[in-house]
Amino acid sequence: MTDTATRATRAVTPPGDRRRRLNGGGPRAGTVIAFVTPFFLPFLLFYLVPVGYALWQSFRVVRRSGGQYGTSYTTFGGFEQYGQVFQNTEFWSSIGRIALFGIVQVPVMLFVALTMALLLDTPLLKLKAFFRITAFMPYAVPGVIAAIMWSYLYSPQLSPIVDLLGDIGLKPDFLGPGAILWSTANISTWLWTGYNMLIMFSALQSIPQELYEAAKLDGASNWAIAWRIKVPIIAPSIVLTTVFSIIGTLQLYAEPAVLRQISSNISSTFTPNMLAYAVASGNNYQQAAAISVVIAVITFVLSFGFMRLTSKKAGL
Repeated sequence: MTDTATRATRAVTPPGDRRRRLNGGGPRAGTVIAFVTPFFLPFLLFYLVPVGYALWQSFRVVRRSGGQYGTSYTTFGGFEQYGQVFQNTEFWSSIGRIALFGIVQVPVMLFVALTMALLLDTPLLKLKAFFRITAFMPYAVPGVIAAIMWSYLYSPQLSPIVDLLGDIGLKPDFLGPGAILWSTANISTWLWTGYNMLIMFSALQSIPQELYEAAKLDGASNWAIAWRIKVPIIAPSIVLTTVFSIIGTLQLYAEPAVLRQISSNISSTFTPNMLAYAVASGNNYQQAAAISVVIAVITFVLSFGFMRLTSKKAGL
């Protein structure tokens, strides 16, 4: 019976289809390769190769033959560069500074973004498209341009805000040693709040309206619907934006680098990325590579650890 059915199937199936099936898909394999190649080649050339080269450089050291003024050469040094990184007080100062930055700035930014998303999702708000575009517009401004714009607003000689506050008896020093970190945080918050808001708002738009109608029938207020229905449902989006914010915090460079031109309270080692750039500028590429690898590992541990922690709390 089985042999009869098999012979009947072979008789019905065209020979070309049988050959494609035997050859593992035939033209389909070529189509998959054609679609994957435009992504894979840039990913290989501009991501995997630089990462591999940086990792390789981090295990190398510069030696000199024949004394202090002898000929220099590069050789394998094991974990020597990493040992110097962990003994570098400037590295730990930059890590502590950026940790304080992230602990304060990230929750504030995400809270503002969530509040804006919830307000845009309410049926009572008019001109939603206008407010959505207005909130998202700062993200379209490059970080360097945004830092230059805000540097004028921070400068005591140029800022209308400083003049206005001075007229009422206040003398703010946005570029002072106690405020420069939060002035930088303000720029980052202005830049990225709209981006995170749009992610959360998109998640809110996917919630079925029937849930809201059922909640209103049960007597739930708009406040209860927002915090007891909407926020728990879009929790994955909040986690996603938090992970993005953690990664972005550890990569902070453009804003403090621009403000450094007008403030002496930002050093060349203000953030870990600035430290890596300063070390590389001194032709110590191996040490800079080791710093970069350490930053990448810290970023992975924090972001992955946060995702695991939130997954356990959610019971996933």
